[in-house]
Amino acid sequence: MIIEAVRLVVTLALTAAGFLLGRASPALFGGSDTAPDTAVVIGAVIGAGVGYVAGGLFGRLVRRGLDRAPEMAARATGPELFAGAFGLIAGLLVGVAAAVPSVMLLPQLVGWPVGALLVIVAASYGSRVFAARSEDLLAAAGLGVRRRPAGADGSQTFVVDSSAAIDGRVLDLAQAGLVRGEVVVPVFVLDELQGIADSGDLNRRRRGRRGLDVLDAIGGIPGVILVAEERSYPEFPEVDAKLMGLAADLEAVLVTTDHNLSRAAGLRGISVLDLQALGDSLRSGPVTGDRLEVVIEKEGTEPGQGVAYLDDGTLVVIEGAASDVGATREVEIAGALRTSVGKMLFARLIT
Repeated sequence: MIIEAVRLVVTLALTAAGFLLGRASPALFGGSDTAPDTAVVIGAVIGAGVGYVAGGLFGRLVRRGLDRAPEMAARATGPELFAGAFGLIAGLLVGVAAAVPSVMLLPQLVGWPVGALLVIVAASYGSRVFAARSEDLLAAAGLGVRRRPAGADGSQTFVVDSSAAIDGRVLDLAQAGLVRGEVVVPVFVLDELQGIADSGDLNRRRRGRRGLDVLDAIGGIPGVILVAEERSYPEFPEVDAKLMGLAADLEAVLVTTDHNLSRAAGLRGISVLDLQALGDSLRSGPVTGDRLEVVIEKEGTEPGQGVAYLDDGTLVVIEGAASDVGATREVEIAGALRTSVGKMLFARLIT
């Protein structure tokens, strides 16, 4: 319905513009021999055709904006809504002031639509600008901004960086119910992931696509609200600084696998969920590739094998260690086998 209404208004305005142009300059439509009445008709028909197409395109843009309005309102805070409403009023006043000359100087059939367009654009611009700077404007007016305390509604806000999205363990935490509430993904992180996904290098392209897939999957988990945050913090040149600034403003938990970012954020008093540190702390024991020192306790059941035990009693079978019984040797874990009596590790000596 809104598309047809906007199309009708635009079509009528451009039809009137074509009509007036044909009456004022008949030579534009067929040369000096064209009759004034014919020029008026041609101008009106051309204006109607252009208005029908342009009105449809403009109407779709308007409907798309209206469809996004509830989502934007749900994401906006109270200060943003208040400042946006104030900006809308200010934009209306500026738009009316800018529209007066067009209404007075242009023909009425053209001047009024142009004036209405100026008012709409100014009001929209004013509301968006004021909402974006809501905290600064309210602070300048002497009004404090009350932040919603983290976890007041039983949930938390998380800011995810590109390394955490690519890592993927944040999805496991969300599915387990440990990450609930708002999961905020800054637009500069999305841009970074898209750049990696469009890379010419196959491995980088896979990592970027994995990150985007993980974020998409998180958005479909019940109890999790995925939010794309548009604040870009142009005053900070580095992405890490932008992430810390956003996490501090939102009083959110920064989710990352970057150890240096985790330490820097922690020193600034920002809550951090370091997926790498969390994974290390939850590991049940050594995994393939780990190196550790063990005491060879005895020979194994197979020729050349040595046997050692970890502090938790885990059996470690070591190739070529039969002659080192009683000695402390450094080994590298080559594999693991879970049996009915526990976990068995297989290792090789590091020479």
